[in-house]
Amino acid sequence: MSLFDWFANRRKSAPIGQNSRERDIPDGLWYKCESCSAMTYVKDLRTNQMVCPQCNHHIRVTAPDRIEQLIEPGTWQELDAGIHSCDPLTFVDRKPYSDRLKEYRKKTDLVDAIVTGTGKLASYEIALGVMDFRFMGASMGSAVGEKITRLVETATARHLPLILVCASGGARMQEGILSLMQMAKTSAALDRHRQARLLYIPILTHPTTGGVTASFAMLGDLILAEPKAMIGFTGKRVIEQTIRQKLPDEFQTAEYLLEHGFVDAVVPRTQLKQTLATIIGLHVDGIGSRFYQALAVQDRQREQHQDHLQDHLQDNLGAANGSHHNGHAEVTNPNTAIATLEPTLKPIQSADPDLPDSDQHQEDGAPIDVANLDTAAADSANTTHKNETSA
Repeated sequence: MSLFDWFANRRKSAPIGQNSRERDIPDGLWYKCESCSAMTYVKDLRTNQMVCPQCNHHIRVTAPDRIEQLIEPGTWQELDAGIHSCDPLTFVDRKPYSDRLKEYRKKTDLVDAIVTGTGKLASYEIALGVMDFRFMGASMGSAVGEKITRLVETATARHLPLILVCASGGARMQEGILSLMQMAKTSAALDRHRQARLLYIPILTHPTTGGVTASFAMLGDLILAEPKAMIGFTGKRVIEQTIRQKLPDEFQTAEYLLEHGFVDAVVPRTQLKQTLATIIGLHVDGIGSRFYQALAVQDRQREQHQDHLQDHLQDNLGAANGSHHNGHAEVTNPNTAIATLEPTLKPIQSADPDLPDSDQHQEDGAPIDVANLDTAAADSANTTHKNETSA
């Protein structure tokens, strides 16, 4: 018997299932990149913040993972966790909307498509909202709009920088006009945040489209985007059919929008936290802080000046009417009071080069610009006071 035959017989006589059993490999240890098909150990991928080390493809991340990437451990405090969408229209497509909500809540362990809260990024406390595309494509319904609005109001009240990580398919059709109303509501809250001279940075990730793009995603002081993220309002095919033109292949990508001025920077995810810390630091501690402090002082001085002039105007209007009560003017006929002040306006305007020329005055009966009237009324009131003192 040859050695070959001996090994052949040994394999035949071996019990089936002892040595030929395949080794069990747990699922979830390896990830195949959807861009370059490279196999990467999941632990290494998470260390690289879910960015493929071979092709730099940015894999979509969940809201909890994003919060972990940006916020310091132990500092996160979620806000408005109990707010969730209902079914005001009793909407039914392939299944009732209420059943669809239950399905996604069970699948994602999320209440709705956004998670909001406060925490520390580096050493700076911020207000952060992160949309999660797993929950109905991160569509914006009433709950999403309400949570964003409350987050903005919290940031404004506490004077915090605001960051929103956007990823959405747009407004949620199952809630009809109620979802579209969130565009105006969130935009109004952000405008109040801007008037308070506070920082807002949206981060556009893949994909950011529809009503989210048309509202809060494009209202930032600085708009950042992840590489190769799709950003737009409607689909490329729809636009091509509408304008009957062929669009570039890179149309609606973050790089294309950067080139055309729609976003301010395309930042890789591995550099995002440091970039945000630098921007917030400039705003809170550096140039931005001194600039906004100077503007705030100017605003307070302007308001005090306007209040002072308004008081003089009211006093003088009361003197022109001849009616006073407890030291406060009671204007019973404003037109008569303004007509009485008219003779005092011309010499004052002629003497002051900062005021409009006398030939630009309104005719009798025409509306008077109160902004121009304030200075004249103040000087007239001083003259009247001097004359009364002399008398």
